[in-house]
Amino acid sequence: MNQIIHPFLEVFVYQEAKEGNDESGDAYFTFMNEEYFICAIADGLGNGPGARRSSEIIPQILEEYHHESIDSLLLRSNEQMFQKRGAAVAIVKVDFKEKTIAYSCVGNIKFYLTHQTDEKMVYPLPVMGYLSGRPTKIHTQTYKYQPGDLFLMHSDGVVLNNPRTLLRNSRGANDLHQTLIQTIEHGDDATFIAGSLLQ
Repeated sequence: MNQIIHPFLEVFVYQEAKEGNDESGDAYFTFMNEEYFICAIADGLGNGPGARRSSEIIPQILEEYHHESIDSLLLRSNEQMFQKRGAAVAIVKVDFKEKTIAYSCVGNIKFYLTHQTDEKMVYPLPVMGYLSGRPTKIHTQTYKYQPGDLFLMHSDGVVLNNPRTLLRNSRGANDLHQTLIQTIEHGDDATFIAGSLLQ
């Protein structure tokens, strides 16, 4: 488990490989400074080493270019997928000054944002497909957040029957993280990032 505990936010990351595999076909990335937090999940097509070779491109690109826009990061990632299996990729970027959270995804990685004041949940639809080196649409969406809001991003190895109730009943990112570990069906590549926006 990877975690970030900071006055601005708390983040908990969980990852496991498909049963029988030494490594996950998923990869993730997190980075934070005083201006923003950025995280990503990449789900390489298939599983095992071949999937990993595609997914691990994303952390490498974000490590170097995390200061760029989400659109730019996804386009850079797509260029590097040429002649590889490809990957579903989602990126979230939190701007602490503007109090915004931006999200973009190509593929079947889910993202939820719950406003704790009115319990409304944002569930943006991702762009279908995956990054493969071919031209693709990028559709970044930006939302305002308030202290106490909670977000969750996960690969398709995490199956949620009722995400709205799950997030509404969670007291924070750690609580959400612990509940998910107990309820997810283990046995597939599975990665999730749970975060609380604190100020």
